[in-house]
Amino acid sequence: MEKLNIIWKDRKRPIFGLPLSFTKYILLEDKLLIDTGLLSTKQEEVKLYRIMDVTLKRSFIQKIFGVGTIHCCSADKTTPEFDIVDIKKAFEVKEKISKMAEEQRDKKRITGREIFVDSSDDDDLDDDIH
Repeated sequence: MEKLNIIWKDRKRPIFGLPLSFTKYILLEDKLLIDTGLLSTKQEEVKLYRIMDVTLKRSFIQKIFGVGTIHCCSADKTTPEFDIVDIKKAFEVKEKISKMAEEQRDKKRITGREIFVDSSDDDDLDDDIH
């Protein structure tokens, strides 16, 4: 089995900044995994090159307990928007995700237009020529 290169991981910290939750976030070189649940679990995977925008949100209470929430907008059809909620060092994580997403787009030579083009909407250019 291939060893995963974990860049960052944390748990949701909803109470006093303590990791008392069954939501885990794992950042790998090319994707972000969000694991939720205890008995019944779900793992959401978002490829980093699909993440288009990241925003840091911190309420007054979050500031007191040293956590924050990162809101991500992606070109992923199943997860167009998601939050990484109540994590430590939220600013550093936001910057890391933003930088790694850009690096993945450069590595795969993907432009913004290619991400937003719907592959099911294949317009044939020959139809436009009369």
